[in-house]
Amino acid sequence: MGPLRYQFIIDGELSERALAAFPELAASNRAPGAVTTLYGPVTDAAALRGLLARIDALGLTLLELRQMPD
Repeated sequence: MGPLRYQFIIDGELSERALAAFPELAASNRAPGAVTTLYGPVTDAAALRGLLARIDALGLTLLELRQMPD
């Protein structure tokens, strides 16, 4: 089984520096300043935990985490 796709909804608009911490994910903003959505493939549970740890280390607020359909 290959990587699963995930969507991370983060509170607020991320700076370029914060976005650079997630090179393996794409980003979009629904409305400037509201939320930032990061999304992309995550290879395994360890990689998912690593992404969550980066979100935490940067002091970001994770509003929602979803596994996306294939």
